[in-house]
Amino acid sequence: MALVVGICGGSGSGKTTVAKAITQAIPTNCVIIAQDSYYKDNAELPFSERVKLNYDHPNAFDHDLLIKHLQLLGHGQAIEQPIYDYSRHTRSEQTVLVHPVDVILLEGILIFNDAQLRQLLDLKIFVDTDADTRLIRRIMRDVRERGRSLESVIEQYEKSVKPMHEAFIEPSKRYADIILPEGGQNVIGLDVIISKMKLALTEETTTPVPVL
Repeated sequence: MALVVGICGGSGSGKTTVAKAITQAIPTNCVIIAQDSYYKDNAELPFSERVKLNYDHPNAFDHDLLIKHLQLLGHGQAIEQPIYDYSRHTRSEQTVLVHPVDVILLEGILIFNDAQLRQLLDLKIFVDTDADTRLIRRIMRDVRERGRSLESVIEQYEKSVKPMHEAFIEPSKRYADIILPEGGQNVIGLDVIISKMKLALTEETTTPVPVL
């Protein structure tokens, strides 16, 4: 069975940076699974309607498919991970083939809100970064990488990102095993997490097989 680590936090908190730092430090095969890849397709809706959807609400995600894929990977089966097209607000026709690995890093804003999803996580990390820093990072990312205008990013932040963070993401912090302030900037906190993961992997590989 793979070791499954959940990395949660608000938009722009530094979840991906933390996940990448872990992959570089863990001496085994890792894969990063982004919750964003599992936004619902909504291809049946016209673009004018898709842009109005609340993408920061738990209902925006296809958690059933995400859970199924995590279970398949955990049992040694490959998956076809969706690719989400942010410019069209729907899934791409292409997928990514993901092979089974020793460590699965699941990162996303709302991965702690689903009880069934939480049960699949061996370690739950909440990346806790102040709101101003998260907003600045989101503006830079969405404008540069996702083709959004500054006005649309700010409007979305005020209408859905901020209220959904306060309603769902911040309260989910209580489910975390470890709270990591400032994400990848917190070198000591990262070292503790990486040491914990290395120990867990060592214990798993050295656990004797019971004699029947």
